[in-house]
Amino acid sequence: MEGNILDILKNLGFTEYEAKAYLALLEESPLTGYAAAKKSGVPRSKIYEVLDQLTHRGDILVSPGNTPQYTPVPAKELIKNRRIQAEENFELAEKSLQDFQYSSQDRENIWNITGSKEILDKVRARILAAENRILLEIWEEEFHELEPSLRQAASKGVSITIIAYGVIASDFADVYLHYMGSEITEEYGGRWIVMSADDEEVLAGIVSLGKDSRAAWTMHVGLVMPITEVMIHDLYLMEIMEKHRDVLENSFGKNLQNLRQKFSLHPDFKKHYMK
Repeated sequence: MEGNILDILKNLGFTEYEAKAYLALLEESPLTGYAAAKKSGVPRSKIYEVLDQLTHRGDILVSPGNTPQYTPVPAKELIKNRRIQAEENFELAEKSLQDFQYSSQDRENIWNITGSKEILDKVRARILAAENRILLEIWEEEFHELEPSLRQAASKGVSITIIAYGVIASDFADVYLHYMGSEITEEYGGRWIVMSADDEEVLAGIVSLGKDSRAAWTMHVGLVMPITEVMIHDLYLMEIMEKHRDVLENSFGKNLQNLRQKFSLHPDFKKHYMK
């Protein structure tokens, strides 16, 4: 058990000697430096250096006198102080690194992401970074994974529009159920995800292959513009199909099959992107 606590304290920035000294003082205090060394196992040659560092950091208190005695800051107070310090450090880092944001988001690069979990992690991060609008083309399996992040973005005023394959219902987004969701799933033999955020970045890829899933994320305008516009044109088509399905299917067949046949390389509509 003590080994686990030592590891936890190390994660909070303690050295091994500091952690041992602090734990010894939690178990019994106040202690002199000599007693603290004896109880903690910290070498006597190191104990006063260790206690001085803990005192300087505010993790323990020292009483003045010919023979100083030491007592620990209570564990709950220590954790609260560490949390406050961490938040202050994060805020400082955010402000300090803001000037480097543009250069780190090089608009000429296209970044590859491998693995379905890694892809969804990236989508989740970009959802939470969005400020104005998210366009998302997604299957219901991945929607459930991302729903909490999408809801959080919506609560900040971000407009969210979803092109949905499968049954997706939402009280925070405009959802357009694709009129051919089940057929497309069958034809492609897999699921993809496409996201456009603030008309400034896009992520697109296949997410149904587990560790072999592949996606690309970019802020390259040469890809952001056409991918975003293709998604918008999908929304146009779904609005049109909703209002004029009978007329369109009378001209082009059920689910526009004649059009799809005209522009498909494969007579059976089976796609072969994932050979």
